[in-house]
Amino acid sequence: MRNFALRAQPHRNFLRMADPTPLIRLYPLGDAAVVLELGHSIAPATHQLLQALARLLDQSPPPGLREYVPAFTTLTVYYDPWELSQNSEVPPYEQVASYLQGLLPAAQAATVDYVPGPLVEIPVCYGGELGPDLAAVAQHTQLSEAEVIQLHSVAEYLVYMVGFAPGFPYLGGLDARLATPRRAVPRPLVPAGAVGIAGLQTGIYSLPTPGGWQLIGRTPRRLFDAGRAQPSLLQAGDRLRFVPISAAEFHRLNA
Repeated sequence: MRNFALRAQPHRNFLRMADPTPLIRLYPLGDAAVVLELGHSIAPATHQLLQALARLLDQSPPPGLREYVPAFTTLTVYYDPWELSQNSEVPPYEQVASYLQGLLPAAQAATVDYVPGPLVEIPVCYGGELGPDLAAVAQHTQLSEAEVIQLHSVAEYLVYMVGFAPGFPYLGGLDARLATPRRAVPRPLVPAGAVGIAGLQTGIYSLPTPGGWQLIGRTPRRLFDAGRAQPSLLQAGDRLRFVPISAAEFHRLNA
């Protein structure tokens, strides 16, 4: 199978990436998927280009498309090799890879008119029994607990992707002063709504799962509900801001 590689065309939004001409790679993942990789830097410009590619796939899906999965720097496209092999002598992988390569100019142009996603406010009760690792984060960062809360809640975050568990958002925009390693021993069960920090990332546990992030608070909002028309509260491209609330307000909203 051919491994496609190309250099991005100059583009003002794309040039804001850490590497102004990141190597764009297309390579197979098994015999029924193509990965499009946009360098290795997690950045808003990379995210914008991935979102533009996803919109184009929604508007004009290639033959045989099963689904696509965007991540921090990659877009994985799953296809039906049997369907693609019925009407062409070109190998299915090369058909899909060529299609994606052809979408890149339009996707890069579309980032000029990029419109940020909606701003979602997430109420959080910090510290206490709802944020058992707040003191540990404060100690590691040499900040007071009040300063940790202030820095965490003043920022505006970007939802880069949703994964790990249904509805779990991976957020960009954490103040570097709050960076704290994961717990040495993960918890066997983290409650839904727990807000945590792991390295330079912050996120919200959407469902009760094991986890090793440092838990600094909890939100009463349900991030995932299979009964809703849109089960995941947050989508890639959304913006997010944490709003501190009291324990009494948490329990009132949670009820």
